[in-house]
Amino acid sequence: MGDVQVPADKLWGAQTERSRNNFKIGSPASMPIDIVYGFAYLKKAAAYTNCELGILSSEKRDLMAQVCDEILAGKHDDQFPLVIWQTGSGTQSNMNVNEVIANRAHQLAGKVIGEGEKTIQPNDDVNKSQSSNDTFPTGMHIAAYKKVVETTLPGIQKLRDTLQDKSEKFKSVVKIGRTHLMDATPLTLGQEFSGYVHNSTTD
Repeated sequence: MGDVQVPADKLWGAQTERSRNNFKIGSPASMPIDIVYGFAYLKKAAAYTNCELGILSSEKRDLMAQVCDEILAGKHDDQFPLVIWQTGSGTQSNMNVNEVIANRAHQLAGKVIGEGEKTIQPNDDVNKSQSSNDTFPTGMHIAAYKKVVETTLPGIQKLRDTLQDKSEKFKSVVKIGRTHLMDATPLTLGQEFSGYVHNSTTD
């Protein structure tokens, strides 16, 4: 496929650089970082599983896990430059994560990227027993789950609590109900807000 020049100060490798060159569409780094974090959870879990199966050394497992923890701590956000436009299976994003983990592990082992034999191989070690067709959907599911649990549900709960507070605050405010733009049975503004509370419940 030919030589690819990768900036010396980057943790990614040839596959990521090819994607940068071939898919110059839209804003750089438009692949959501939450999906990258989903990959990090997956790669760490795969490393531990492969070690338990006896097909990955504990030394490699620990290095890969340490890098995944660094990624999840947001220390390498700038090392994931790919756009959302790529092949259907998300191979480039999978390889981007594999390459960053492998190269950072090489550094953690006290070596210089591009020099000597690789401490960890992006394909044979980081991507062991995996396929982009599996990893990308899994990364998306992890990202979606965390968004729902950590952002959406707490947001709905906060909305419900706020509406409940308004329902109590407005319980003495009487207003005219409306039915097809005509006056209807009077009700309190608190009663009206109680309906919003009921419809926003997360129970």
